[in-house]
Amino acid sequence: MMISRQLVLTYLYLLIYVCLSSGVILFNKWVLSPKYFKFPFPITLTMIHMAFSGVVTFFLVRVFKVVAPVKMTFQIYATCVIPISAFFASSLWFGNTAYLYISVAFIQMLKALMPVATFIMAVLCGTDKLRWDIFLNMVLVSVGVVVSSYGEIHFNIIGTLYQVTGIFAEALRLVLTQVLLQKKGLTLNPITSLYYIAPCSFIFLFVPWFLLEKPEMDVSQIQFNYWIFFFNAVAAFALNISIFLVIGRTGAVTIRVAGVLKDWILIALSTIIFPESIITSLNIIGYAVALSGVVMYNYLKMKDVRANQLPADNAPDRATKDKKISNIYKPDNFMDSNDETTVGSLASEGAGVDEEAPLIPSSRLSYVTRTQTGSFNSR
Repeated sequence: MMISRQLVLTYLYLLIYVCLSSGVILFNKWVLSPKYFKFPFPITLTMIHMAFSGVVTFFLVRVFKVVAPVKMTFQIYATCVIPISAFFASSLWFGNTAYLYISVAFIQMLKALMPVATFIMAVLCGTDKLRWDIFLNMVLVSVGVVVSSYGEIHFNIIGTLYQVTGIFAEALRLVLTQVLLQKKGLTLNPITSLYYIAPCSFIFLFVPWFLLEKPEMDVSQIQFNYWIFFFNAVAAFALNISIFLVIGRTGAVTIRVAGVLKDWILIALSTIIFPESIITSLNIIGYAVALSGVVMYNYLKMKDVRANQLPADNAPDRATKDKKISNIYKPDNFMDSNDETTVGSLASEGAGVDEEAPLIPSSRLSYVTRTQTGSFNSR
């Protein structure tokens, strides 16, 4: 009975993740689209997300103490949090702006470039080596995206450039997270990440908002429904929590597979909800080719993770190390009596990243408790 209950909860978390991830993307498109809600101000929308996330995480960390804050010094904040926040804000800004020009379906197809961008940035920053097997997969992904772009009926170069720029900004953020935070031994879960990064990202977004959007905003003509923006921000924040719960219960591989399934569902749903979004056979063929490269890339990276694990004969030492590291960031509220752990790397390899969410767990998120039940109740 207990096994069946745990299995049901696992699938429930996966379903919630897929629904929230798809819902946030469609919600953002609906709000920003000039044809629907008619609020074409992506920086403003992103700032609302950051403000909401900053306030909520402040109460969770400082007032309700759901999670404990990490030891944050001024040096770490200045040299790590600030640059990461800058690229995080940029990725959200460019990614949300793309909704004004291109369809949700085409945006999802372009997101297949995420592992390519992450691999390039990792090689340039020296955190990864140039390997021919991975390089060939990156070529396959790129070819698939090019074919898909060629088949796009409503191709828009401005929207495409915004989305690709956002992808590379997110890739650089992931690499910086690995280089700057993790080398200092600092691991952040989604709640503590937003606690430190959301306010800083809000400040970074204020400058382009003041220069680009504020002069264009006519308050008398803006359809500002507070409930719409409140639920939009809640959905984006809840997405981070669902990611945290899914990884804690299943691991990074499962959420990657769920992410691929979500992409196909999202592409199909977008054509129904937004009739102007038309999918061609070249779109499908190109995206299928790109996804095959992404799947192979994920397989190669997970093989690397397994190869880097300690051998079985060092199990006692490994268990001690696991417990020490896991205690860095696992709050009591997320703990179960069973201390079984598993290695999970999610976003550092670039696949399955949802930059439309305010934040996602940091790169190479390791030693996540498989049995977390997530009593709490977000990129």
